[in-house]
Amino acid sequence: MTAPQLQTIPAVLSVIGDTPMIELSFSAEGVKLLAKCEFRNPTGSVKDRLAKHVLLHAHQNGLLHPDSIILECSSGNTGIAMAMVGRVLGYQVTILMSRSASEERRKLIRQLGAELILFDSEGRYQTGIEISNKMAQENPRYFLPRQFENPLNVEDHEFGTGLEILSQVDGPIAAFVSGFGTGGTLAGCGKAIKKKWPDALICAMQPSSTELMAGECPCCHVIEGVADGFVPKLLEDAPLDRRILVSGLDATRMTRRLHREFGLLVGTSSGANVAAALQVASELPAGANVVTLLCDRAERYFSTPLFDLPGGESQV
Repeated sequence: MTAPQLQTIPAVLSVIGDTPMIELSFSAEGVKLLAKCEFRNPTGSVKDRLAKHVLLHAHQNGLLHPDSIILECSSGNTGIAMAMVGRVLGYQVTILMSRSASEERRKLIRQLGAELILFDSEGRYQTGIEISNKMAQENPRYFLPRQFENPLNVEDHEFGTGLEILSQVDGPIAAFVSGFGTGGTLAGCGKAIKKKWPDALICAMQPSSTELMAGECPCCHVIEGVADGFVPKLLEDAPLDRRILVSGLDATRMTRRLHREFGLLVGTSSGANVAAALQVASELPAGANVVTLLCDRAERYFSTPLFDLPGGESQV
């Protein structure tokens, strides 16, 4: 059996990647950052890159068949991206998602035509992965992209996102700061940057506590740091120099600041990245190039604490 034949690559896939880089000037801190706008991808997140690279590879190499069902576990962004790419390539898609995921994510996945299966994660990152593996063992129609261990995830960011960053930054890069879910973005971009700028600091943003912070993490809606012993396999050989801890409160405050001072309607993981990048930049010489990612758009966070009115504000 062979995969459905495509006369041309679906148009929407051609606008994934090549996202702009913008400068963010924080006058109060006396710091400037460079932020790559991954929210400009078609479904609004950096995960479109992963979905396109992995699924096109599977399609073109006969790993997908006409009756294949793409099955992935996701807290939201990857699921949305897999639903979009899988469906436009002509395949059925099933997404496993924790019941704690926001309603917005659920609606987007269903709207793209994918089946959504909710499960109780009980705070374990691995629960959804175990469920997907069991489903695939019982039904050979399921194809697992395996975002948490697929080397194509790192490859795409090393030769895609990473090279884009290098072409967009004028002069040496002093630091690259990013959170991690699968570890693919951090590992891939880190490798690309280190090849050209060996002295660059590759910094992992990590939530500092169990405070609610809506973002991308393995199979759950709440980032609680690297809990339950879960360390993404793709992060094992990443060129990491340090970890930067960011509280849920600081991440939320920075995200709202990005909304109101910069007009950037991004999600909480973006705010966490920027908060961590500011911390790194404050320790480096003035003018050093510190790069981070604005991972996704704010619309999928409407029902999360991000959109609760801060204390002191009132509704009219």
